[in-house]
Amino acid sequence: MSKVHYITEEGLQKMRAELEHLRNVERPELSRQIAEARDKGDLSENAEYDAAKEAQGLLEMKISKLEQLVANARVIDETKIDTSKVQIMSKIKLRNLSTKKTVEYTLVPESEANLKENRLSIGTPIAQALMGHGKGEVVEVQVPAGKMKLEILEISI
Repeated sequence: MSKVHYITEEGLQKMRAELEHLRNVERPELSRQIAEARDKGDLSENAEYDAAKEAQGLLEMKISKLEQLVANARVIDETKIDTSKVQIMSKIKLRNLSTKKTVEYTLVPESEANLKENRLSIGTPIAQALMGHGKGEVVEVQVPAGKMKLEILEISI
């Protein structure tokens, strides 16, 4: 039985678009490359053929994984998210009590994490430590550099 994969509607659409691209663009291109390499003669000493077959295997594995993720995806209904405590899809404003720096993150499924966009995976130590806590609470987080104390300033959607 496969694990349920929680995702945003936007994330699901991106995964579907990538899957369609892999199936309809990359798969036919690799098939063409394999056919071209096969036409060059002796397959036992044909590096192009071997490389194309290996790339095909990797592509099929990627397609299979994406198909499984899409099949087991459950879209998160953002209208039902409780903003009194930190949870997946929460937008949180934090203050590091040591450095006095303030940061904002949206806690997202692992597949949608992107630190450049301040989208933090719920699997990170910081997100795990914050889960279930409310506005005004101070949470101690163990990170590779040591312990840090974070104050939750805001929680929203």
